[in-house]
Amino acid sequence: MVNSNATLTPEPSVLLATADDLLLDDLLRLTAAAGVTPLVEPDLTGVRRRWPAAELVVVGQDLSDDLARAQPLRRSGVVLVGADPGDPSIFRQAVALGAEQVYFLPADEVVLGDRLADSLETGARSALTLACVGGCGGAGATVLAAALAVTGARRGLRTMLIDGDPLGGGIDLVLGQEKHAGLRWPELVGAAGRVSAAALRAALPVVGELAVLSWDRADVVAMPPEAMRSVLSAAQRSSDLVVVDLPRRCDEATEEALVRATSTLLVVPRDVRACAAAARVAGRLRSVAGDLRLAAREPGLSGLSAADVAKHLSIRLAAQVRFDRDLATQLDRGRFPADARTPLGRAASDLLDQFSIGPLLART
Repeated sequence: MVNSNATLTPEPSVLLATADDLLLDDLLRLTAAAGVTPLVEPDLTGVRRRWPAAELVVVGQDLSDDLARAQPLRRSGVVLVGADPGDPSIFRQAVALGAEQVYFLPADEVVLGDRLADSLETGARSALTLACVGGCGGAGATVLAAALAVTGARRGLRTMLIDGDPLGGGIDLVLGQEKHAGLRWPELVGAAGRVSAAALRAALPVVGELAVLSWDRADVVAMPPEAMRSVLSAAQRSSDLVVVDLPRRCDEATEEALVRATSTLLVVPRDVRACAAAARVAGRLRSVAGDLRLAAREPGLSGLSAADVAKHLSIRLAAQVRFDRDLATQLDRGRFPADARTPLGRAASDLLDQFSIGPLLART
């Protein structure tokens, strides 16, 4: 517990707002386990004073009604904690406060503990996370994912490229980095719970600002959803930009990535057969992805325009992507053609420009 009158530098990342001694005991135990030193405020005056600065505000249900009536400035990073899941009033209180999540103790101790620990590593905002999915076989989603990651790193963004397809052959081959030392997915498939963001990045192959988590060429290992959840969460805490290359099949691990992505890019060549296949993929993605956009690949084998493809799929057109004619040859030689002057590099740059993104100042 920290004296609320003390002068602290830096400000504690977690504010505990409760006058309930039993709840406070539980919260202090959880913060201690997470390695967090919280600031405790048992009254409205103290809570309102500390409200803007904390990374995470944990509000006890005992103060929630009074705090909502005080109408503090709306902000992110507010959670509400109660004890009775059968009490419907807590959800009304959460809406009034603008709380992002409601936790019940003791049932939610593990997830609340993870949230408390995350406050040590999160900055003012989360990483931009882009998922790339092919609408058909050979659509080029992997190449676009790599181009987005390379372009982001070139801009000075701390970037992580995640290979989410165990059957894809390894995205490190696309970048010509298959001989670079560092962890691959088979060594992380057992991950569960909270993974250290700093330790993950330090263990991966890194070139400049780009860290890559790839599959290798050993026997294929299934991707547990828990591993995707833990690794992607750590990636988002340690990066400005996260790009995930995903398979067309929508298994549990893929769904974990889609749910956590800022935007999902469906890559579709401009031809009739590709559109027919992509329509089925898009149907599955819509039920999971929060923001689905189209990257239409040129040239097409038919007379379809990018606008035609977008209309057929009922998906917002985000970009038209053209690959160099000798792309396959360059990839075979270990050269990835995403220079800013190439069509692929320009398309990746245009896509990133659609999102407000810059280097995060508070990364560990």
